Amino acid sequence: MKLSIISATGSDKKSEIQVSDEVFGARYNESLVHQIVVAYQAGKRRGTRAQKTRAAVRGGGAKPWRQKGTGHARAGTIRSPIWRGGGRVFAAENHDFSQKVNKKMHRRAVRAILSELIRQERLVTVDNFKVDTPKTKQLSEKLKMLGIDDALIVTEDVGQELYLSARNLAKVYVCDVNHVDPVRLLQHEKVVMTVSAVKQFEERLA
Repeated sequence: MKLSIISATGSDKKSEIQVSDEVFGARYNESLVHQIVVAYQAGKRRGTRAQKTRAAVRGGGAKPWRQKGTGHARAGTIRSPIWRGGGRVFAAENHDFSQKVNKKMHRRAVRAILSELIRQERLVTVDNFKVDTPKTKQLSEKLKMLGIDDALIVTEDVGQELYLSARNLAKVYVCDVNHVDPVRLLQHEKVVMTVSAVKQFEERLA
């Protein structure tokens, strides 16, 4: 199949690039994409909620009073769960929410997402995408020229100028091919991808 290439400079000159049908013409597997997206979102959870058991609470080494003759109930430590300031009975522990994702499943899901983006006309292929200076206004005007305000920009190498220009735009995110994940591909209205990035995707997902 062929993808139309738009000039990032606003020129009317158009060209095409031949890409693999296996990568950019795959069938959309909704259940697989959903599984991969859930796995990625679960992997971002920190899972650092934690509480202390009676063994982790500081103090309480000495028996508060003798076993018999005081009239009080028997007690061995002031850090007992029934005491104020004591530990929790069923304390929450650090939890790893990550899910295992097979490489083949990941590649199939990314192929399905890229193919669906093309069918929905949400994938925009440009010859190159660079800014001369780290200016948000310059990048904003460049996207406005393409008629885009919500975009994931994927290049072969994210320069410092492009990164600094995009970080103040709420609906714009810039990354290279190595750091693209399925969630990013789906959450933006448009995906702007350079020709070299398309070729890298084709080599990796073939």
